[in-house]
Amino acid sequence: MLTNHRRALLYAAGLLSVTVLVFVLVGFDATRPAVQAIDDVVYRGAEDIRNGPLTTVARALNVLGGGWVLIPFRMVVAVFLAARQRWRALTTWLVIWFVAEVALVVFKAWYARPRPPDGLVGVKGFSFPSGHAVATAATAIALVLVLLPAGRQRRRWEVYAALFSFAMALSRVYLNAHWFSDVVAGTLLGAGIALTVAGVVTEARDVATRRRERLAVPG
Repeated sequence: MLTNHRRALLYAAGLLSVTVLVFVLVGFDATRPAVQAIDDVVYRGAEDIRNGPLTTVARALNVLGGGWVLIPFRMVVAVFLAARQRWRALTTWLVIWFVAEVALVVFKAWYARPRPPDGLVGVKGFSFPSGHAVATAATAIALVLVLLPAGRQRRRWEVYAALFSFAMALSRVYLNAHWFSDVVAGTLLGAGIALTVAGVVTEARDVATRRRERLAVPG
């Protein structure tokens, strides 16, 4: 699954560090007005470029990133990994799913940020961070990690996963479903969770393997 999981953990640490910074900027009274000013500029910019074809694409992404599609998809992948007896990949997949969902519930309740006005799609709950952004980034990256071996093909699909996550994030802003800072935080958080869990599961496997090997050596 990961040929160099410690390097992946370093990448994850970098992503999560930036995530923490965004969370702090949004959460502090002193910095929140500056963040909101940027969000307002992006909000008005989205209104300026709004048109029929873009709205159709954004609405389609809204459906793809919603629970009615994403949850069954995650279940299908879990069943596939279980059928192939790929237990480490299955563990990684399920833990990423669990951690991402718990993080969303906790942070949305903690920040309780109102959503932008005049949304183009039905939404519920608070705005920060974006659930679509977290779920899409975590799922897309996890999918590449658990299904593809390391190499050129995986790198190509990693780029596709990043582009899809980016498109999903922008679509949420375009639809007035989230502020720009919501989707930045959500995408970073989802990607950081996916890489962290994959790295930790691989490290745990390696530690257990080394322990079994030591116990197997005659004393």
